Amino acid sequence: MSAPLETTGKIQDNRAPSDRIMQVLRPYGLQLGIIAVGVVIWLLFMASSPRTWMAPDIYVALMTTVPFFALVALPLTLVVIAGEIDLSFPSIMAFGMLVFTRVVDATHNVLLALIACLLAGLLAGLLNGWIVVRVGVPSLVVTIGTQFFWRGVVLVVTGGNGSSLVPITDTFLYPLLVGRVGGVPMQFIWMIIVAIVTWFFLNRHRYGAHLYLTGDNIESARLMGVNVDRTKIVAFAVVGLAAAFAGLVQSAELKYYWPTLGEGYLLSTLASVFLGGTSVFGGTGTILGTFVAAFIIGSINAGIVAAGLAGFWTQVIYGLIIAGSTSLQTMVSRRLAGGRFLNKG
Repeated sequence: MSAPLETTGKIQDNRAPSDRIMQVLRPYGLQLGIIAVGVVIWLLFMASSPRTWMAPDIYVALMTTVPFFALVALPLTLVVIAGEIDLSFPSIMAFGMLVFTRVVDATHNVLLALIACLLAGLLAGLLNGWIVVRVGVPSLVVTIGTQFFWRGVVLVVTGGNGSSLVPITDTFLYPLLVGRVGGVPMQFIWMIIVAIVTWFFLNRHRYGAHLYLTGDNIESARLMGVNVDRTKIVAFAVVGLAAAFAGLVQSAELKYYWPTLGEGYLLSTLASVFLGGTSVFGGTGTILGTFVAAFIIGSINAGIVAAGLAGFWTQVIYGLIIAGSTSLQTMVSRRLAGGRFLNKG
């Protein structure tokens, strides 16, 4: 006669410990993957140039320069998760600063100029979202068009001439944007703040759930009562706002406004988003992934130069990262038969 079964009210887990660990870690696969990539690249850089990568100066330099494009890459993650793209942000950076300099010259009030700059970026982003949602033009086409439009406005108004921002160094705005707190650049602190706020709305707010649903299956999102149009417009507006702020931060660091502001950040920003695990097809992405990937992208140029290679290799590597990461995402998405479980973060 067999022994009676014990009924303790608990379900016995007979899986191996490795299987249980994988079950716990699986939802965070994107974050762990990009962190592993970052560690490997950092070790390679240290092995090739130990004197450079073991000195604190290189990390201060990265904390100073990476936020110039990461401040846009973090909100841009939201747009890509929604299944859209925004290529106009480099021109919005310049347009926001155009408004800032004109208001400062007219009023000598940096607070008013700051508000005007951010509003200009917000309205430019809203325009992108409105055309995409209400008119129905693909976001790729819309944002290419507005990229040329805003850049043209800047060049026409300025005549291609820049302007000095040295006078703002004596105001509260300069240390607030690019000062130092215990040796840490303020722009890096702003980057952390933007990352935390963006992460919160993406993972702890109803808006984030709506964003994932919209990017994953727009028709299902509508059937579930999601206001898809508003969700997308808000994402574009946030990118415009962030672009204007990023342009202001970079210009304050340089103490000069160039009409070509933002032109060099398109590849690095997109590479940060896609390398960070955000799917080009929408519905999947992480803020932590973009945050870590931004530092990987930012360190590539320094790593190449420190290793003794020509700086021209930077764009080659950026291109390979974008093409490789999107190709990998395509292959992985074809293998995933079930629901999306890699969208936390």
